[in-house]
Amino acid sequence: LLFAFVLPAAAETGFTDAQKQEIGGIVREYLLANPEVLLEVSRELEAKQKLAETEQRESAMMSNADAIFRSPHDHVAGNPDGDVTLVEFFDYNCGWCKKGFPEVMSLIEKDKNLRVVMKEFPIFGGDSDYAARAAIAAKKQGKYWELHTALLSHEGKVTSAVVDEIAAAQGLDVAKLKADMELPEVAEAIQANQALAQALAVNGTPAFIIDTQLTPGYLPAADLMAAIAAVREG
Repeated sequence: LLFAFVLPAAAETGFTDAQKQEIGGIVREYLLANPEVLLEVSRELEAKQKLAETEQRESAMMSNADAIFRSPHDHVAGNPDGDVTLVEFFDYNCGWCKKGFPEVMSLIEKDKNLRVVMKEFPIFGGDSDYAARAAIAAKKQGKYWELHTALLSHEGKVTSAVVDEIAAAQGLDVAKLKADMELPEVAEAIQANQALAQALAVNGTPAFIIDTQLTPGYLPAADLMAAIAAVREG
């Protein structure tokens, strides 16, 4: 990295090719003798990148508050008037989402003042997209939560055939469901969540937002409870 910085600087000062080659050799020898310099530069760059990402997220959180917490596309579980809101970006084929699902359900059951917003964010291909569209379309039959919980409880890959089978088992009219899946509003809901995820630098699932704190990745129940308690104490 340091070598890459020095050569452009040397080029701007009008050094000859021979001089630039000599400078490059000196820098190379120095870095070989002091490799810890590269590690230091790498750590500094990583820290700056993390800071920039954090600042981007904070700015995006402020400017997209309605889309994050109050989008009409998203299903709200728990207490719709709760004093703390937990938002989850998830995919029905995400193993960590499935692992954390019982813990989120336990929170909803135990914390009667918690509001939970579910954000369909299919990132694992066509089957995940099909499942997300089916779940959103299930709202037309008042069955979103039933289909959602059944899909996340399913062991193994959630394929389109599995979605149809589970939907039927949950009492949905599958023919109507498939027709509703093609409605523009269904695609718009997923596209809105994808755009929001990009703005927030959310690149995977699950990802949680609790109040103004965004945490990518799986969170054990204890960590979720601690974050919720911290918001209330604050």
